[in-house]
Amino acid sequence: MKQWLTGVLLGAILGLAPAAAFAESVELPPRENFYLFLLVGQSNMAGRGKVAEEDRVPNPRVLMLNKAGEWVPAVDPLHFDKSAAGVGVGKSFGLEIAKAYPEATIGLIPCAVGGSSINAWVPGGYHDQTKSHPWDDMLKRARPALKQGVLKGILWHQGESDSNAKEAPLHAEKLQELIARFRKELDAPEVPFIAGQLGQFPESPWNEYKKQVDAVHRQLPDQVSHTAFVSSEGLTHKGDKVHFNAESYREFGRRYAAAWLKLVSAEN
Repeated sequence: MKQWLTGVLLGAILGLAPAAAFAESVELPPRENFYLFLLVGQSNMAGRGKVAEEDRVPNPRVLMLNKAGEWVPAVDPLHFDKSAAGVGVGKSFGLEIAKAYPEATIGLIPCAVGGSSINAWVPGGYHDQTKSHPWDDMLKRARPALKQGVLKGILWHQGESDSNAKEAPLHAEKLQELIARFRKELDAPEVPFIAGQLGQFPESPWNEYKKQVDAVHRQLPDQVSHTAFVSSEGLTHKGDKVHFNAESYREFGRRYAAAWLKLVSAEN
């Protein structure tokens, strides 16, 4: 009976945290073959989709940096900013890049913080909802990781918190400053920066401020080199008119991957 209970408990633990079960078996490739991608922004980058069985299936060439700073197979939820974290764009993005680069292992560095405005993404910036420092915490995770792999891209989705009368007019300037700071602090002056579009849901029409923030994102490739914009056209929310549903997140991740591949192909 004792042995049976131990087995049941172990199975339950592994079912809840499958990534942890694989932690000891992960073997990193040579640094030049370890492609790293930062996942940053607010909740639609962190992901709020319902996790299904397919999201928990690991791939040996798509890894994530867990909360403890360990490389483990990427399974959703990748993020840990809030208890609501679920399926996001990261895993489907990583799988697409792994297909395109069979010699590489993909390393995802989840650092998004739900509810964070762009003002929290500055040195010393504080986010009260999560009692965290988004920028400073990102650097603490990214810098050690960059000793193990090469930063190949920054995936960004943010803007809902800045879609207001005070912040929307300043969004372009702050976003450009943010991109420059990422590239300087991570010593990656030409790293691709991919910005995703805010959710477009007929049940929740955009006000003038969301339209203003959207225009900033759309115009980014014309304003800043090595950047791309990803459309959210046709994606669906999960019922709250804010966050995408799981299938839309998976599709969004594939769109991020297509945008990144197109950008790097055009520049090579």
